[in-house]
Parts: sequence; structure tokens; C-alpha cells
Amino acid sequence: MKRLVIDVPTMYADHHVVEVRRILLEDSGVGTVNASSAFHVVEVSFDAEKTSEDALRNKLKEAGYTGELVVPLESGQPAIGRDGDAYFRHTAAYESVGTVISFGQEIVSSGRPLWPCPGMGPSQTMDE
Repeated sequence: MKRLVIDVPTMYADHHVVEVRRILLEDSGVGTVNASSAFHVVEVSFDAEKTSEDALRNKLKEAGYTGELVVPLESGQPAIGRDGDAYFRHTAAYESVGTVISFGQEIVSSGRPLWPCPGMGPSQTMDE
């Protein structure tokens, strides 16, 4: 059995570990899969006569796990509300209580993922 270590930057949660293991273990040449969402790495032992490093890497690439993790950043530009008015998101810190109070915002998310998450489809409402 050969050993392969693959960096998987978009495996950042435990449900990704389960999905990555499922994807790789479907290949009959794979013996064991050890995956860590904390370290964003997967270790695979495999039979080189039944599968290849490229085949295993391609399976993870097709599932979206080897790409760069895209994290949304604040742009500093005002957001546009449903009524067409611009607004900024705000965070307020209150020294007297020593806590941070963050903003609340209604986001229309139907039909798109809430977060760039491999293995997860578009969000749906209960009616769908």
C-alpha cells in the first residue's frame, strides 16, 4: 500500500471529513482514509495497481475540496437594502459590560449556498 497526503483547504468542518472519506472510500483501491478538518489534510493509503494518486486528487478536486477557501470580506462600501437605500453594517462595543454587540441583517439566500461549502447544495425553504 502506498501512502498519499493531500492538502484540502476547503475541508473546514466535520461534515466535510465525512464527505471526503465517503468520496475516497468509494474507490476500490483505497485502504484507509484519515482526514482532519483542523489541519485541512487527508492521508490515504491505497493500492497503486487499482488506483492512482492523480485519480484520488481528481476526485477531491471535482468535489471542490482542493480549491482555495473563499472567505467573504467586508468591502467598506455601503450595502443596498430592498428599498434601494444604502446602509453600512455596524458593530458597537460597550466598555461598561465588556462585550461586543454585532449587527443583525436579513439576507435573502434562497437558491444559493449560505457559505461556500463543498458538498452542500443551494439552500431551500421548508416549503421546497
